[in-house]
Amino acid sequence: MSYLLKSRREPTLHEHAASEEQQAKINEVRELLGDLRTEMPVFLSDATIRRFLRARNWSTVQATKTLKEAVKWRRQYKPEMIRWEDLAQRENEVKRAYIPDYLDKNGRTVFVALPAVKSLTSGKEQVKQLVYNLENFTMSSESAQDNVVWVVDFRGWKLSSTPLAETRQSLNIIQNYYPGLVAVAILCNPPKIFESFWKIVNYFIEPEMREKVKFVYTNNSESQRIMADMFDLDKLECAFGGRNTTGIDIVEYSERMRKRDQVRGASTNANANASSS
Repeated sequence: MSYLLKSRREPTLHEHAASEEQQAKINEVRELLGDLRTEMPVFLSDATIRRFLRARNWSTVQATKTLKEAVKWRRQYKPEMIRWEDLAQRENEVKRAYIPDYLDKNGRTVFVALPAVKSLTSGKEQVKQLVYNLENFTMSSESAQDNVVWVVDFRGWKLSSTPLAETRQSLNIIQNYYPGLVAVAILCNPPKIFESFWKIVNYFIEPEMREKVKFVYTNNSESQRIMADMFDLDKLECAFGGRNTTGIDIVEYSERMRKRDQVRGASTNANANASSS
């Protein structure tokens, strides 16, 4: 359970040596990337390269290959250009997924998903919203690594709630274009019927990601302890065993995301200026 709860402490001498070794690998990947370094300098930061290296077991060859694929995808999809105003407002109003205004006890970004809520938009729009949120996660910490706690509320979930094709596409994007962002995925109160769906989805989940998945049940004492250790229960939603019953104010949330867009926009402009110089 070490990935659930991470304590903050001063690095040891051994960790300093490991950090130097990691930096050497980052530099090697930079060399292997060639001209791509100047095309996307903001995306291809040390933090991003380190994240891809960790996801590929510190193989510089595999990390470089995955990064090149990510660059190719970003050229076409342009995720850094997606803004709150570009998302289908109906999808936001039903609150199927959002970033709450609190962190977990280790300062990690929390992401709440409610797949049982009926979507009013196309699968394409839902994937677009996912990518928008993933882009926001990358700016949530300096390390841009293992900084997201993904909490999924499965109350009322049915097989029709989550189409398999859309699930595969989402997993592909998360694992190949944003590897290492998710610290832990908490699946809360999945119904019995979810077991068959999970067996299928398991084939598409990488081993490292699979290890980060945790099933919790609000009527289970061990699950309650885990959630209490990870979250401030006064802030955590009641659906996950917390005491917060207020929910999300869509007006306040919209304003908060617009402010985040302004920060991301500044980085995008810096990226464009750096690549053109």
